[in-house]
Amino acid sequence: MKALLRLLFPSLLFLSITADAFQQAPLTLKGVVTDENNLPLTGVNILVKGTQKAVTTDAEGKYSIVVDGPGAVLQVSYVGFISKEIRVGKEKDINITLVSQAKQLNDVVVIGYGTAAKKDVTGSITTVKAEEFNPGVMTTPAELLQGKVPGLNVTKSGDPNAAPAVVLRGPSTIRSTGGAMEPFYVIDGVPGASIDLLAPADIESIDVLKDASATAIYGTRAANGVIMITTRRSKPGQTRLSYNAYGAREEVSKQISMLTGDQLRAYLKANGDSLHAGVDDDGSNTNWQNLAEQKAYSQSHNLSFGGATNTTDFGGSGTYFRDNGILLNTWLERTILKGYLSQRFFDNRLRLGITLTNSHTKNHDIVQASVLPGILFYLPTVSPYNPDGTYKENFTRTGSGPLNPLSLINNAFSLTDDNKTLINAIAQVEIIKGLKYTLSFANQRDQNLYNFYANSHSALYLNYNGEAVRKSYLNTSTVVESYFNYDRTFDKHTVRLLGGYTYQQDRNNDGFGVSTQNFSNDALTYNNLFLSNPSNLSQVPFDNNPISTLRLISFYGRVQYDYAGKYLVQASLRKDGSSAFGVNHQWGYFPAVSAGWNITEEEFMKDIDFLSQLKLRAGYGVSGNSTGFNAFSALLVYGTQSSSKFLYNGNITNSIGPVRNDNPNLRWESTGTANVGVDFGVLKNRISGSVDYYIKKTTDLIYDQYPVSTTQYFVPTYTANVGSVKNTGIEVALNATPLKTHEFTWKTSLNFAHNHNVITNLSNTQFTLDSFPTAQVGGKGQSGNYSQIVKPGYALGTFLLWHYVGKNQNGISTFQKADGTITNQQPLTTDQRVGGNAQPTLVYGWTNNFYYKGFDLGFLFRGVLGNKILNATLAGLNDPVDAHFQNIPTFTLHESHNDINAYLISDRFLESGSYLRLDNATLGYTIKPRTQSVRSIRVYASGNNLFVITKYRGTDPEINIGGLTPGIDNQNFYPKTRTYILGVSANF
Repeated sequence: MKALLRLLFPSLLFLSITADAFQQAPLTLKGVVTDENNLPLTGVNILVKGTQKAVTTDAEGKYSIVVDGPGAVLQVSYVGFISKEIRVGKEKDINITLVSQAKQLNDVVVIGYGTAAKKDVTGSITTVKAEEFNPGVMTTPAELLQGKVPGLNVTKSGDPNAAPAVVLRGPSTIRSTGGAMEPFYVIDGVPGASIDLLAPADIESIDVLKDASATAIYGTRAANGVIMITTRRSKPGQTRLSYNAYGAREEVSKQISMLTGDQLRAYLKANGDSLHAGVDDDGSNTNWQNLAEQKAYSQSHNLSFGGATNTTDFGGSGTYFRDNGILLNTWLERTILKGYLSQRFFDNRLRLGITLTNSHTKNHDIVQASVLPGILFYLPTVSPYNPDGTYKENFTRTGSGPLNPLSLINNAFSLTDDNKTLINAIAQVEIIKGLKYTLSFANQRDQNLYNFYANSHSALYLNYNGEAVRKSYLNTSTVVESYFNYDRTFDKHTVRLLGGYTYQQDRNNDGFGVSTQNFSNDALTYNNLFLSNPSNLSQVPFDNNPISTLRLISFYGRVQYDYAGKYLVQASLRKDGSSAFGVNHQWGYFPAVSAGWNITEEEFMKDIDFLSQLKLRAGYGVSGNSTGFNAFSALLVYGTQSSSKFLYNGNITNSIGPVRNDNPNLRWESTGTANVGVDFGVLKNRISGSVDYYIKKTTDLIYDQYPVSTTQYFVPTYTANVGSVKNTGIEVALNATPLKTHEFTWKTSLNFAHNHNVITNLSNTQFTLDSFPTAQVGGKGQSGNYSQIVKPGYALGTFLLWHYVGKNQNGISTFQKADGTITNQQPLTTDQRVGGNAQPTLVYGWTNNFYYKGFDLGFLFRGVLGNKILNATLAGLNDPVDAHFQNIPTFTLHESHNDINAYLISDRFLESGSYLRLDNATLGYTIKPRTQSVRSIRVYASGNNLFVITKYRGTDPEINIGGLTPGIDNQNFYPKTRTYILGVSANF
């Protein structure tokens, strides 16, 4: 036996060594890396985990790499695609398919203090990815979403310096200051960060949280919805360098048809009227709209880079943007610099990160309130200049727009210089498996400098010898977030817990503003104010803009439970305390609960192959609205009176007294939303969509103009919680891929939303108010008139107008009085009647995208139905009697020259605001060079606002829908533009 062992032992030892050597023999792996459409990917990074061995794919997507043997792990990463790990077996040929991050973003949404798989979401949330954004000259993130999100209505004029109005699921307040109607923005987890800090090319995705079960985690700031913005970051193993740029040409899409000089002379002659020769008629045919407008050129450049390993994430970007307005001397210029660094320690259990962003914006503007009506009303029979080159003026002329528009444009201007800096630091530690603690600190600093100068030739400030205004204010916001996340799965049970604390302090208006006049020359404009020579102190007024500090403290928690991916429950509670409200109601509670049922995860659905997804959702929550309030909203405030200075003992003294009543019971506006929805997908999600029905009711509406008696209060108006408003609606989103082959793909998306808005109450046990008028539009002989009313039973933006019944036998406009009789005189304000409102009944968008080989074609139609617009611009222009000193539109040629009432604002000028717009069409071509250094280059041509179908007679029906007085076109609409763009997007 021993002899046998002696013979076998060497043999067994040899076999063991041979097997071990064979097992550790290096393997050469080969294959091709492709995308979901089986197209090869160039420059994909393939790393052997735990080593420094790495290769990249060639122009045909091929790779070859040597590993130690079976069991090795390949880490595969590529910009724009989901990273993947592959364990090596015995196969030497390994082909790899990467899935784009676009698909991953489709499946993951940001929900506030965390993320969730879309299939696990129980609230109403819409996600829009970067490749779905609207291309164009965009200044804010909201414009990227126009026509993409059901229930989101975004309106924007052509003014480069004006922000769009954004309304989600209808207006929920009767306040319009300080963004009280706007959604709340969260940027990379920083609540309330300024959207001016964002470059569109840096955004990766936007999640719109619409119902209170999703938004209540943000408590008092979430009544109007929450827009979560996530910026681009690299994935582990990726390095990226991108350049995105475009040049744009903009032109006015439509002008108001005004009479030429010859047409006006002929009209007046035919009606026995005439102009004052010489001063009002020098034989000219001047088109003031053409002189004041221009074909503008805009540009944007964005260079970004980034990289990531298993422990480090870094990157940065720089953006330059210039938007020249189509009105002369109006433009916006913005530079954004951003850098971030994140490092992981202790086997990735600790992460430290910091992000620094700076945005520098300059806004150059003119006195639009005078220029916009001036280019319409000013006589076309007058040339712009005198023989000596000075601007021609007739200061004795009355009527609307009596000043030379070119003089207004070139002799007065404003320049705003705004510098915002955001520092965001984060520390995150994994305490035990599944339990993470996060501490973040964000500080936003906004230094705003406003400058205005009207020179000595400005007709707006005759004999002032120059008027200068300078304002400098510093606003800071500090936010500290401290919270725990616990995520664990036990068999079929998944539990996610959140608990946290927030501290926020906003310090505003740290600065001053002052005006002065009478300079020896105009060379220094608003600089060196000490050189002014005002004749008395009343010519040097200071801003009444007090410094304030506002604090918000919050405690919040959330529980999410998932059983086997079938049954989903979420509940949250937030407690907010704000120093803006009365001492008796500074704290508020905002609960929310929701549930979902993934029906397709049930066993009885397994054999139904055509149904890819079917989920029912239902939820109810309460959120608040504290936006737009300052530290003094509920306090008794003393300030300067209307006649602010007087002589006392030989000294100039300020007159100080109460300017605001205190209200210790002022509390939050609270919005409760019930939402029921269904998500579905059929044919492997070739067709998918969602349907939501909601009821949103806001109570404790805050109004700051309630009339009170001065025998009981210091000031005749009072800020109080009185009233409620209700929005009810349905939203539908449909997505489909009607056709998909190896080379051609067609994707289409349709969304539409209906909302019904109604004011339900304006009274409580202490205050009673049947209604209050709004919208003082003005006009000849109508300066004290209101054109809208806020009244229970009616929508916000309901019009209150005289009722036009036609012309009498003499061609004079007639109106129906309150008693039913007809008059050809100007009616009384008591004769006004309710008629229509500015709220649309349907908002919709339809997107189509076609892909063929390297080509892509996309277009977007969007529009609204059912809203009314008060065309006060046309009403004011329609004044045939005054045509001898102001111009009239071609519309007036059909009016009687004797119609002394033609200009009166009535329901004759209440028009349909419905429209269908081809908002964008884009054709692009993507080149993937056969080189590893260039991943892709896409060139594209795009057009915005290519046409609009509407019955509205103004320049454009996209009139501001936000604020307390929506839907009014009153000689203040900056013309909307048509834009043509050439752009490039390169990835390296």
